[in-house]
Amino acid sequence: MTTFLGMPAGGGNLTGEPFPKAAREALGNAQLRRNLAKATSTIRAKRANVVGELPDWAQLRAAGAAIKDEVLADLDEHLVRFEEALTSRGTRVHWARDAEEANRIVCDLVRATGTREVIKVKSMATVEIGVNEALAGIGVHAVETDLAELIVQLGDDRSSHILVPAIHRNRAEIREVFRRGMPGVDPGLTDDPRALAEAARKHLRQKFMTVDVAISGANFAVAETGSLVVVESEGNGRMCLTLPRTLISVVGIEKLVPSWRDLEVFLQLLPRSSTGERMNPYTSVWTGPTEGQTSHVVLVDNGRTATLADPDGRAALRCIRCSACLNSCPVYERTGGHAYGSTYPGPIGAVLSPQLTGVDRNPTLPFASSLCGVCYDVCPVAIDIPSMLVHLRERVVSAKRTTPESTAMRALAWAMSDARRWRRLLGLGRFGRVASRHVPLPGWSTARDLPEPPKETFRDWWGSR
Repeated sequence: MTTFLGMPAGGGNLTGEPFPKAAREALGNAQLRRNLAKATSTIRAKRANVVGELPDWAQLRAAGAAIKDEVLADLDEHLVRFEEALTSRGTRVHWARDAEEANRIVCDLVRATGTREVIKVKSMATVEIGVNEALAGIGVHAVETDLAELIVQLGDDRSSHILVPAIHRNRAEIREVFRRGMPGVDPGLTDDPRALAEAARKHLRQKFMTVDVAISGANFAVAETGSLVVVESEGNGRMCLTLPRTLISVVGIEKLVPSWRDLEVFLQLLPRSSTGERMNPYTSVWTGPTEGQTSHVVLVDNGRTATLADPDGRAALRCIRCSACLNSCPVYERTGGHAYGSTYPGPIGAVLSPQLTGVDRNPTLPFASSLCGVCYDVCPVAIDIPSMLVHLRERVVSAKRTTPESTAMRALAWAMSDARRWRRLLGLGRFGRVASRHVPLPGWSTARDLPEPPKETFRDWWGSR
């Protein structure tokens, strides 16, 4: 594949209903709001405790941002270096321009094995491109082995959180999902967490021992050695990566870090920001296939080089998918992840999804924020999401056709750019405000009462002193 700036826009599961409509429906679900409030407040408190333990957290954060910026500045060189390292260790590398091409590659590889079932490690990239749906199209069933992803799959649901896809479900709801969708489950299953975990363990172990093809993503990819890294909490990742004879890893091209030394920074930032732990329970690293295994890596663009081409928006590619911004966002806590319509919900989704697809296909997401700035404060790689949202809003507005409001705003900007013109306009302002109190303005006066204008402006008062 030839890689160049201006690659095709991203496709797959990155768009949905307009955010205002979907959010209005979500706000009517009181159970959803209770589930989200309990889960996000718990994770927030854990994160704050472990981050507060590190006196050099600010320096770590700055280092993470600097490493990611270095990768993005020389992404082409790092990718070639990564491919050479992988190939020298026996892994075949495939390049995909967009979701369609990535799915075609994965489907061809799976079809060649003759299997009718694959097991999967939790992977945002595969959800983004819709690999499960593509495999279903050729008659192959993908089994999610991450507990939360399994809940979503058995419930015929959609993920609503980057780290905890079933965060919108409580224990009682999960028990019902297992009773309805898990073959052979005990009808007397309770909602005790141990019982639910044991039921999932029994169900998945049989899959681990019998399915010969696995699909993974990667949290990080080390260009220096061609190593891939998956961090997870349940041990399912290690089973998927080592037992099957064929391993296919779908990796976004922004996942690279230059060296092992750089990886050390992110293995401190990620667990503290995501689950509020000092270190994650399982870190699996593989450099080439295990003995008797065939290994493939599919490097996916899907709108990433288009994002890289925007100097004001490319920092979104620093994201390490920790979800700290989701857990802190007042908008996300009330609407949940489904309202965003994309694989990537919350503040990072509001800036990443429109850039991957083009703002014309996601025009409402940049407005799904109060711009309070807490997402920037908690981001472990210092992505200035509020400034990026304002930048994207400007692009959305600029792309729209001329409206009475946009015409009025341009006229106002013209008047305010000159002191003399602005003084004349202020003189007319009182007449306009008095008139507007008696003339209905659709969209403005429906829910607003204009205040009684003062007898004189501040400028008039100041000039009379």
